[in-house]
Amino acid sequence: MAEKKNVIASEHEDVITKAQDFWTRYQKQITVALAIVVLAVGGWFGYKNFIQKPKAAKALDVMFKAEEYYRMDSLQKALNGDGLNWGFVRVIKEYGGTKAGNLAKFYAGDSYLRTGDFNNAVKYLKDFSTSAKQLQARAYKLLGDAYAELGKNDDAISNYKKAANHFTEDNHNSAEYLFFAAALSEKSGKNAEAISLYKEVKEKYPGTVAANESDKYLAKLGVYN
Repeated sequence: MAEKKNVIASEHEDVITKAQDFWTRYQKQITVALAIVVLAVGGWFGYKNFIQKPKAAKALDVMFKAEEYYRMDSLQKALNGDGLNWGFVRVIKEYGGTKAGNLAKFYAGDSYLRTGDFNNAVKYLKDFSTSAKQLQARAYKLLGDAYAELGKNDDAISNYKKAANHFTEDNHNSAEYLFFAAALSEKSGKNAEAISLYKEVKEKYPGTVAANESDKYLAKLGVYN
């Protein structure tokens, strides 16, 4: 029994000796690695709390007046500011990586669309992205409008379809977006696609205004119930 205990003790001492030897040989590398981890974690924490959060709050603050102009339909001031307050374009330039800066891209895209600057509308709406499905669907629809105005009908139809399928719980708007895709397909001479889309509006969203209108356009294309 004593012999067994001596063997165990010897093995334990051997493990400790090996650990000490490993530490002695690699002490510098381990210390540097731990320091890097500590600095990385500390740096991330510091960035998030002392840079990112204040920056996000500042972005919301400077965008307030631009949103007010947007609601008033003073779109040039909303976009470019009034000399004292920033417009969406500068908010995006300075704070594009924040949530407020991202939302400013939606506002800017819609504002440019409504003022007839369709290329800039496409630029900002393409760069906008949100997890809020109804708002993202609206952005796709506006992007479709901008492409349609530029005569890029295939891109417009594609975005109208994306808008229709992004938040299908919103029956009214989803039906409307899908109807736009159908109407533009018809206008582009793609009658088979138009018929398919009009039928889809009727099947998915019965009782909506878009579904009722689809009946009329299907009849015009020679399709009757």
